Amino acid sequence: MDVSVNGNVSFWYADIGGLPGYRPSLPGDIEADVCIVGAGYTGLWTAYYLKQAEPSLRIVLVEKEFAGFGASGRNGGWLSGGFGWSRERYAQHSSRGAVIDMQRAMLGTVDEVIAVAAKEGIDADIRRVDNLNVATNPAQWQRAQADYQEARRWEVPEERMALLNAGEARARIAIHNAQGAFVLRDVARVQPAKLVQGLAAAVVRLGVPIYEQTTVRSIEKGRVTTDRGTVRAEKIVRATEGFTAGLPGQQRLWLPLNSAIVVTEPLPDALWKQIGWDGYEVLGDGAHAYCYAQRTREGRIAMGGRGVPYRFGSRTDTRGQTQQATIDKLHEILVTLLPQTRGLRLDHAWCGVLGVPRDWCTSCGFDRQSGIGWAGGYVGLGVSSSNLSGRTLRDLLLGRDTELTRLPWVNRQVRQWEPEPLRWLGVHSMYQLYRLADQREAAGLPRTSRLAAFADRLTGH
Repeated sequence: MDVSVNGNVSFWYADIGGLPGYRPSLPGDIEADVCIVGAGYTGLWTAYYLKQAEPSLRIVLVEKEFAGFGASGRNGGWLSGGFGWSRERYAQHSSRGAVIDMQRAMLGTVDEVIAVAAKEGIDADIRRVDNLNVATNPAQWQRAQADYQEARRWEVPEERMALLNAGEARARIAIHNAQGAFVLRDVARVQPAKLVQGLAAAVVRLGVPIYEQTTVRSIEKGRVTTDRGTVRAEKIVRATEGFTAGLPGQQRLWLPLNSAIVVTEPLPDALWKQIGWDGYEVLGDGAHAYCYAQRTREGRIAMGGRGVPYRFGSRTDTRGQTQQATIDKLHEILVTLLPQTRGLRLDHAWCGVLGVPRDWCTSCGFDRQSGIGWAGGYVGLGVSSSNLSGRTLRDLLLGRDTELTRLPWVNRQVRQWEPEPLRWLGVHSMYQLYRLADQREAAGLPRTSRLAAFADRLTGH
């Protein structure tokens, strides 16, 4: 399937008139109280909450490209507040109650982001919607029901979720072969680039400079060395998510997992009447190699998925350009779920990376001895989780003992990923097994394929 534009960071920037101009680079050696590396959601939320809490703090952000260049300006626009990591893994080193507290805090990020956007005048096409995770075969429906029951066991409020039968799911969106759906209510759809650019502007208004086109060479106690000069700061925050592997000494900390999106041309009203989607739900499916989608403000469909999941040596893309095979695969997913869209043109395709820890569980922390904090490894849930990171890092850097600093993801350490070629072989084998499992389940296997279970064990997913 041909696409009009491939790369150029993302469609979300084309939607707002193009890429932003660059702010000035670091002017040379400077001193600050806090230096934040990375001007995506995590770095910006941290600066925002820190500066509000302590206006006298000298805070600077340094960014290799421009604010919002990475996943913050390329993601699928799900402000979900969801908990996509293993609750049991967090509970092993804390308690059931602590995990439930963390889950509650994550759910609360939806209201918090919406409130800040309203306060700061950020128009990010935010719309409260449901998260519809649809099952298209018996095995997926079995998993959807299991996910619902697990959420109940972990005390997700009943008013925040539901199970839909086949008819109820198709009444929402006319998905081909829908068997039912697991719904998480009261989430939101956003336009990612609008949100990150609005947040960057809010941070600058607070008096925090963002030094762009400034490449960090190293991070060590009290010092961030860049190609434009050195920032000396008592406290440093590493907020580099999927680009963390590019920093010296961090090559195996978080794996940069690739994800890609295609966007259609605007759909005519007659086609929307066939499809439904009147509630603008954010849409996922129950496949192991899952997809994610939204109905955009101007009536397009944005469809995302893994594509080529990992580049050898933790390499990242070139300004969002993705492979033709990935574009074709995402188009296939789109027309499989929604055959009504078969004749639509694809206007834009792009990709980016998200951070994945070895145990697939996010973390946030601050080492008092080195003065270095971090947050990330969101495994694709960064739009909401980064907001909680910002508030948590504020408290950690200010030395506060709060409910946030006692959550079980704080200061959590996990082992590193294996060296190459084991890393590449493991991740690609996992996704190949997932694809085979999906094929078997689509062909009629009534339960979850054992291949998927083996894939999970292979990489600790």
